[in-house]
Amino acid sequence: MEHHSGTKKRVTVFGGSGFVGRHVVGALTKRGYQVRVAVRRPDLAGFLRPLGSVGQIQLVQANLRFPDSVVAAVTDADCVVNLVGLLNEGGAQSFDAIHVRGAAIVARASKQAGVKNLIQISALGADESSESTYAQTKAAGEAAVLREFPEAAIVRPSVIFGPQDGFFNRFASLARMSPALPLFGGGKTKFQPVYVGDVAEAIAKGVDGQMKAGAVYELGGPDVRSFKECLELMLKITLRKRFLGTVPWGLAEWQGRILGMLPGPLLTRDQVLLLKKDSIVGTAARADGRTLRGLGITSHSMDVVLPTYLIQYRERGQFEPEAS
Repeated sequence: MEHHSGTKKRVTVFGGSGFVGRHVVGALTKRGYQVRVAVRRPDLAGFLRPLGSVGQIQLVQANLRFPDSVVAAVTDADCVVNLVGLLNEGGAQSFDAIHVRGAAIVARASKQAGVKNLIQISALGADESSESTYAQTKAAGEAAVLREFPEAAIVRPSVIFGPQDGFFNRFASLARMSPALPLFGGGKTKFQPVYVGDVAEAIAKGVDGQMKAGAVYELGGPDVRSFKECLELMLKITLRKRFLGTVPWGLAEWQGRILGMLPGPLLTRDQVLLLKKDSIVGTAARADGRTLRGLGITSHSMDVVLPTYLIQYRERGQFEPEAS
């Protein structure tokens, strides 16, 4: 973890103030790294400072659409982690601008700066032949990164869960207001939800140098569950009974088009298209050790973690009694 001069290694983390980022920053500071968090709004990322000791975390301004800011952020860094991604497009923040061109800019700047180690976060659904633009650009971004920085490690998580997640929290919030929840395509799509803390630990191990150069790591938790089973588990924890109604793919796409025009959309057509494909760790990754287990990480179960934060969605929160 140290330079030959005795100073701790510096790690630049793009997107370090996001859901995954705050956990990555925490995992890195525990290891003693100097962490430079590169975000668009450093003034809104002050909550990260208590994760490290005095002076251990530096907040800098950077935007993947502006190469000069990226170059400044990676200067003197030993390792770079790029966590920046979009779930919805808006204005200049397009999937192509961030997932492809932005990722390439980070990789190019890192290589030119002499960075030894680059870790790029992607997604298990990454596929250039996907109907989803999100999945297409995630795959194109991986290719762009490896062209610029062939030794980079790519990390593909399944659906990530944790206290600030956008999956279980979203549907638990919807269940507060709606008597029914949608099962897109019958809810048969399979996920392998992975705990955000485990994803952060995997990335930290990559910073430690434990990931193979140029390899793609697939991260999933211990359980494979269908979309329907995920919603059923959420409802069980929140003590709510809701009707789960099948929504055919065609109707779901139409709903996504309409809802996608709203600010901060609950659902977009692209997200519906993404939900058509299973998000589980492949047999090749398991055989090659490019998984959490291969990195020596024991993954956390949804059954253990989800109750710690979904309890807030019970009618009376933590004071709601369990059914006898």
